[in-house]
Amino acid sequence: MRTALKIGLMLLCFAAQGLNAWAQGAPSPAGLPPVQTVITAQAESPMSPAVKARWDHIAAELRCLVCQNETLASSHAELALDLRRELRSLIEHGQSDADIRSFMVSRYGDFVLYKPEVKPVTWLLWFGPFVLLLLALAVALRLMRRAPQAPVPLTDSERTRVRQLLES
Repeated sequence: MRTALKIGLMLLCFAAQGLNAWAQGAPSPAGLPPVQTVITAQAESPMSPAVKARWDHIAAELRCLVCQNETLASSHAELALDLRRELRSLIEHGQSDADIRSFMVSRYGDFVLYKPEVKPVTWLLWFGPFVLLLLALAVALRLMRRAPQAPVPLTDSERTRVRQLLES
């Protein structure tokens, strides 16, 4: 068991070294293109404090379209990475917060916003849960107020039949 574990760890180390060499520009296996580290370095270069503050504010208001339950700032999905780069580019090109939000909504729909605007298209999203809750409460109250029905008395023939069944 230990030998198998040691062999597995050694293979993992060799694989990691091979990937590291490949990412640093070593000849690509099977004709694959080399990794483009220049783009990543440019997109992740330090932001000025003003740009960083705006980026944090806007990215916290936008939803990751892949994860759907995370903000754009906290998601690790590839699409979120691309959207963060685009967001940064728009901020650095001087777009206002409202322009950036409207651009994202026009491109990805109202779903990209964590707090979509209240408009006829989103009424179901905003008020649907409350309508369902009120409907459930109304049904529950109606069921609780319903008076229990008095049992229907047995006819003479039914009583006779019950006595016969009990005696036999």
